[in-house]
Amino acid sequence: MAPKVLISDSLSDAAVQIFKDRGIDVDFQPNLGKDKDALMAIIGNYDGLAIRSATKVTEKILAAAPNLKVIGRAGIGTDNIDKDAASKQGVIVMNTPFGNMITTAEHAIAMIFAVARQIPEASASTHAGKWEKSKFMGVELTGKTLGVIGAGNIGGIVCDRARGLKMKVVAYDPFLGDEKAAKMGVEKVDLEELLKRADFITLHVPFTEQTNNILSRENLEKTKPGVRIINCARGGLIDEDALADLLKSGHVAGAALDVFKVEPATESPLFNLPNVVCTPHLGAATTEAQENVALQVAEQMSDYLLTGAVSNALNMPSVTAEEAQVMGPWLKLSGHLGAFIGQLTDEPIKAINILYDGVVSQMNIDALNCGVVAGIMKRANPDVNMVSAPVVAREKGIQISTTNQDKSGVFDGYIKVTVVTDKRERSIAGTVFSDGKPRFIQIKGIQIDAEVGRYMVYTTNEDVPGIIGTLGQTMGENGVNIANFTLGRASVKGEAIALLYVDEPVPAPVVKKLHDTGLFNQIKLLEFDVA
Repeated sequence: MAPKVLISDSLSDAAVQIFKDRGIDVDFQPNLGKDKDALMAIIGNYDGLAIRSATKVTEKILAAAPNLKVIGRAGIGTDNIDKDAASKQGVIVMNTPFGNMITTAEHAIAMIFAVARQIPEASASTHAGKWEKSKFMGVELTGKTLGVIGAGNIGGIVCDRARGLKMKVVAYDPFLGDEKAAKMGVEKVDLEELLKRADFITLHVPFTEQTNNILSRENLEKTKPGVRIINCARGGLIDEDALADLLKSGHVAGAALDVFKVEPATESPLFNLPNVVCTPHLGAATTEAQENVALQVAEQMSDYLLTGAVSNALNMPSVTAEEAQVMGPWLKLSGHLGAFIGQLTDEPIKAINILYDGVVSQMNIDALNCGVVAGIMKRANPDVNMVSAPVVAREKGIQISTTNQDKSGVFDGYIKVTVVTDKRERSIAGTVFSDGKPRFIQIKGIQIDAEVGRYMVYTTNEDVPGIIGTLGQTMGENGVNIANFTLGRASVKGEAIALLYVDEPVPAPVVKKLHDTGLFNQIKLLEFDVA
């Protein structure tokens, strides 16, 4: 029986035809995604679901879809898909991360022009029969400084286009290396410097815990007087109330937003303010981009349903069915090792060195590399996957090297990951025990034996008495249950580490209490995908 795919959002006719030509039984209902009850009623009949942004794939929808094998998102963002629930149910989530980069970058450039010359207001005034030539005094872009927050795929294209407009470009991106910045022709700066110098600021980062309100009231007040702000990335990156206040005061001369914290945005403190350009999330809205992502998602889903090939999956590695049975635990370990280092590393990464020892050195190293790199990069880009992670790393100028060696110790095999930055090298090693569970076995050269849990706490300190008691008592007094507690030290009275596996996230006040003891050099909360 041919696989069945439901298309619940608008997709091009050419994409629909790809499914048909590949022998897929396709049901095209482009308005179904707006009716969650109707979708839930029929989703159980399909092997695949192709969507854009209108369809919300919730845990309830997934629970009603026992036959669903793959969800294909025609576009980059997957905020409308419950990926955790999909993973638990064994449903692959795919996106098309590279199909609309140029279109989104061009929209940002268009918004820069629009706010620099007040084009929308001038157009509305002229349409109204007015001739207010002296009212709309703009500024040139030539010679102005553009501050780009996030110099990845889309941000990199914006940098290139801005340089063509003879703008000076400064970029803030914790993962942008010096060599890559030099090749891009941009000056790498920290956020404080960017805020101080930029005449225009454009955002090109995903919405994460780290980027939430990255342009907060405090940061907006640090900007250069007369700055103009552009956001075509994600809502929630800017404090919209603060931006409105600074526009009214004149500190910010203009703003252009394609995205809002709450969408659809039917009201906003930014609406109807002078020199504020607003568009309804049109970053990817060109014929070319819509066609590209639609064709890509149709090809990817068809390949998977017919041959088992996996491309651009957010929750599954690109490995064959035969490899998956053997490599599954090692793939999980590779992701955990990368996630550990990624969550600890704030400065730009220059190189990732991966050592494979023993049995693991004979496995699909490319897939394991992708697992490590994806784990590292997910902190900066939650939508990165095992296919796109190496591409993202290369674009950021990160060098990736691997070493394979025969069994060298007590373990049948292990993986060691070392990350190199301008300031330090950081390493972690792990293995898979006979029970199939990944374990951390070494951190910073210090031997340990730690089970991997979803929520973990990592501390470093001088090897002095009282550490175990302080950690245990502080957690216990604040209702945090410790499932596993591992210690290690480099030498007597030397550097020591602790790794706690806890049942729930540790509240910030508890972390502060630990800091206030003065016993710890570092306290870091970690989270791992152990589903």
